[in-house]
Amino acid sequence: MIAHYADKILTIFKRSYQSYGTRRICIALQAGISVSRRYIARVMKSLSLVSKYTIKRYRGYQTASNSSVTANHLQRQFDVGSKQQIIVADLTYIRVNHCWNYLCVLLNLSNRQIAGYSIGQHKTADLVMSALS
Repeated sequence: MIAHYADKILTIFKRSYQSYGTRRICIALQAGISVSRRYIARVMKSLSLVSKYTIKRYRGYQTASNSSVTANHLQRQFDVGSKQQIIVADLTYIRVNHCWNYLCVLLNLSNRQIAGYSIGQHKTADLVMSALS
């Protein structure tokens, strides 16, 4: 009995490029066989099958250009009056269709309106310059 199900579990596991675990193998076997996840885990353990699943992680990389200390000219005084004297910028990333896109936003502190923005696929100085223009 184990050999019959072991062959089916092994073929499903190999067909999934060794990424399926007990849950997905149990779903794939639902077509005609009723077995528990514990049984599948025992068979996988006896055959030394371990699924290799990946977890997507974002790792930021430090560069030497960000190591210098910038002076704090505002000192958290965000009420600047009615003139358009201070414009702040923020650069953030947004995931669109499995790719990272970057958004640069310029904000006028006097009236809290967006003064300019730019969207691009690369985080470069040209992205900021196009937001300024």
